[in-house]
Amino acid sequence: MAHDHAHHDHAHDHHHHHDGHGHHHHGHHGHAHGPVDTGDWRYGVGLIVNLVFVACEFGAGIVSGSTALMADAGHNLSDVLGLAMAGGAAWLARKGAHGAAGGRRTYGFGKATVLAALGNALLLIFACGAIAFEAVRRLAEPAPVASGLVMGVAAVGFVINLGTALLFMKDQHDLNARGAYLHMMADAAVSVGVVIAGGVILLTGWSIVDPLVSVVIVAVILWGTWGLLKDSVNLAMDGAPSGMAVREIEGALVALPGVSALHDLHVWGLSTTETALTAHIVHDRPDADALLVEAQRLMRDRFGIRHTTLQLEASPLADCPGC
Repeated sequence: MAHDHAHHDHAHDHHHHHDGHGHHHHGHHGHAHGPVDTGDWRYGVGLIVNLVFVACEFGAGIVSGSTALMADAGHNLSDVLGLAMAGGAAWLARKGAHGAAGGRRTYGFGKATVLAALGNALLLIFACGAIAFEAVRRLAEPAPVASGLVMGVAAVGFVINLGTALLFMKDQHDLNARGAYLHMMADAAVSVGVVIAGGVILLTGWSIVDPLVSVVIVAVILWGTWGLLKDSVNLAMDGAPSGMAVREIEGALVALPGVSALHDLHVWGLSTTETALTAHIVHDRPDADALLVEAQRLMRDRFGIRHTTLQLEASPLADCPGC
């Protein structure tokens, strides 16, 4: 049997930093995955600043008699937990990126980033539920609020949340950074809503405005969270990351010179930033190694896939269960 089973695992492609090809049109490459990661300080700063603010805001909510401020503090706390999960997952993914093959987790800890993104989305939905519940209760029985204090504290919250969101704005391709960004933008929106509600109550004395604004904000947050939930569930089920055109990848591999067919193509996310691919390529080329190099280079440069395992076959192998 002259089957050429070059079942290569491209060791040269497994380092995680960029080699100048970071500008491919699919945005699924990570930020610098070397020993120093810009995520560390951002998650740290975001965590500390927001934790301190949550404590202050909750206290102010009690003093002013505003359940909106307390709800906003609770929502901020859910974001702090989300930040901690995202930061921890990014750290785990880097920790397990090298030398993982000796242990049981041969893929490292990359999937932790996917689980954190999924947890993040669920946490946001839970926070929305809590705010909506509180808002409905207050629609039934509006209570007087110290609107001046509410506006002041919510305005500070807006500045903090917007500042934290801007830290994560550049990393929209990483689901966790996107989760952190969405969380903070949602919080900034909540804070603006609370400021406006405080202003209206101050001018008119209609305290029912407060829960009404909360309901609108919840709808906005849920709208933003749905995409994050969908993407993270897809990655958790080993689906191809959004933006990865599997048919296009298939066409590009079949179009390589000497390739007659392609089967068993699998594309999935190793983490929220790294993508892997396996495929069986049927070909009639004498220079099998050159074909491997071409295919790997094509996947890396055009699609940003850095983990490719390709099985080369001189004729299609039957997938027989008894083999």
